[in-house]
Amino acid sequence: MPKYLVMARYSPEGARGVIKGGGGTARVDAVRQLLEGVGGSVESFYFAFGGTDAYITVDAPDNAAVAAVTMTAGASGALAAIETIVLLTPEEVDDGARRSVNYRAPGT
Repeated sequence: MPKYLVMARYSPEGARGVIKGGGGTARVDAVRQLLEGVGGSVESFYFAFGGTDAYITVDAPDNAAVAAVTMTAGASGALAAIETIVLLTPEEVDDGARRSVNYRAPGT
């Protein structure tokens, strides 16, 4: 199953919701339920200091499932920003390295 890194920053409303709604473990449970609804799962969930409030690694069936999850979370107003990165296994990188592609750099 494809793996993704989701990085989120709470809006002030979202931060108040974390405090009022049971704290960090309640948020992890809510995200876990959200992903299970599209056939995915949470591998890890960490809160952090700095510009990003949460780092979440997830498994999901496909890009469309992750798009549904991130659009739903983003539309809630609880997040000021959300970014999703597709993660590759070492074997997928090996596969890519073995493939031959034609490429011409600009100006050549």
